[in-house]
Amino acid sequence: MPEAFLEKYLRLENLPTIWCAGCGLGTDMRSIVKAFDTLELDPDMTVLVSGIGCSSRMPAYVDVNTVHTTHGRAIAFATGIKLANHDLTVVVVSGDGDAAAIGGNHLIHACRRNINITLVVLNNSNYGMTSGQYSPLTPQGSVATTAPYGNVEQSWDLCDLARASGATYVARSTTFHYELITKLVTKGIEHKGFSFIEVITQCPTYFGRFNLAGSPTDMLKYQKTHSIRIERSDGTEEAITIGELYKREAREYCDHYDELIVRAKELKAEMSED
Repeated sequence: MPEAFLEKYLRLENLPTIWCAGCGLGTDMRSIVKAFDTLELDPDMTVLVSGIGCSSRMPAYVDVNTVHTTHGRAIAFATGIKLANHDLTVVVVSGDGDAAAIGGNHLIHACRRNINITLVVLNNSNYGMTSGQYSPLTPQGSVATTAPYGNVEQSWDLCDLARASGATYVARSTTFHYELITKLVTKGIEHKGFSFIEVITQCPTYFGRFNLAGSPTDMLKYQKTHSIRIERSDGTEEAITIGELYKREAREYCDHYDELIVRAKELKAEMSED
């Protein structure tokens, strides 16, 4: 029998998932809904939004309010949902292509606004759903279907981008560190402001196979041996830095928006009196 929190937050009738054997997305999904359970979120007051891609199929399996939107536009839809009803807990799941390529502009402006939504980018280093093209997060030199001789472009550090753009909570984990995913998503939802969480996720079918990374187990072992906790890092290691990378308090966008509405009504009343 599945654990109680899975029965509460998953559409069990839709399982098994469509994800490939060895893909990290199933583990990521379990860790995310475990965060929902940790916070005892009301499914009726929780919204999970996605765009297009492998990770964006997740709303089909999570039993909260779900919106499966167009490619790259998940953050824009989530922004509208949060503005319409501030009381909702709004979480976005996105892939590296969906969030950093076609959706990159929405990402930086959501960070800039500091709207109270949580974005979880499940970074598998390629466009896995459409046969493994390279994305803005594909490591330089890696092979992809659209880079058969190696990717010549530099990859983004999306956590650095989110912080520079104004996100007030920035964190990273890997699929191997599944308990850390739950911890970071929990803290991201609790944080009032734009929370950005990257999860380095294995794609054995395309990225792993093209780059001779071995089995899914080998890819998970790589995540383990090539990661370092932020509190143990001196910033010089060539490793995946994981944990809470950045946090600060700042005024949240919906609060500003509500004040604007009040001022506009007051101004209209003053003009009517004149």
